[in-house]
Amino acid sequence: MAMAATSSALLGALLFLSLFSAVVHCSGAGGSSLDLLCGNLGGYYVTPELCTSALCGADPSACRNARSKPELAALATSLAAANATATKASLESALGHGAGRDAEATKGMQSCLQLYAGAVPALQWAAQAVAAGRYRGAGQVLQAAVYIGSGCTGMAGQAALPRESDRFSYMAIVAHAVVASMYPGYNML
Repeated sequence: MAMAATSSALLGALLFLSLFSAVVHCSGAGGSSLDLLCGNLGGYYVTPELCTSALCGADPSACRNARSKPELAALATSLAAANATATKASLESALGHGAGRDAEATKGMQSCLQLYAGAVPALQWAAQAVAAGRYRGAGQVLQAAVYIGSGCTGMAGQAALPRESDRFSYMAIVAHAVVASMYPGYNML
């Protein structure tokens, strides 16, 4: 009887170890840094598809060649800064060609432009900070940036915002989630 109990315990331990080994193997070994990062951002309300699309949309080779989570965080933050800069330029262009737009819409777009004008230098700083491995301050900048797109939509009213504004909104959400995942205990929103 003691031999049967020992055999059962040993068999149970071996079964547990083999199951644990299979889970570890399937959850990461062989997956790219991008797959591992994007697969674990669900707690930050970012799907793997949104993460991959935002990070790889402009330059697929840059995101696929990133070898570590810090490299992907630096990429995400620099893309957020670049997208904010592009959106600012698009708003400036749209305001310059504003014939036929009512005064209220123009005022809303000008307010939106001011948001982006303030965000661009802050996001450029955040990109430099993340590239240097400093995440906390950058996380707060990205957290604030998450709300710019919806703020602009509210201010612009019926005026059509440049499509770059939507792209920036998605990128800001992803960049914030990536940077927030770099340090435990961060209060998301």
